[in-house]
Amino acid sequence: MLYTIIGQDADESISARASVREAHIGRIRALMDDGRLILAGPMPAIDAADPGPAGFSGSLVVAEFDSLVEARQWAESDPYLDAGAWTSVDVRPFLQVLP
Repeated sequence: MLYTIIGQDADESISARASVREAHIGRIRALMDDGRLILAGPMPAIDAADPGPAGFSGSLVVAEFDSLVEARQWAESDPYLDAGAWTSVDVRPFLQVLP
């Protein structure tokens, strides 16, 4: 089943994000390599493709997992949480209708 994972950024998370970005992206690439990733990316804090010092309000991952428990375990192991870039993650089942 598909699940949405939304990580909520801490205030001024840019440096914390940068410190573990490679590890964070590596985990997402592993989902992609396994054919389980639908989409992933950050959510700018302002209406701009490059938010500059405003940074990000969070991140979204939509991926396939065997269960909600597995999706939560994966999300709660993200380096962004450990580094303090994210303050929390919200994991929910998702039914893709389109495309």
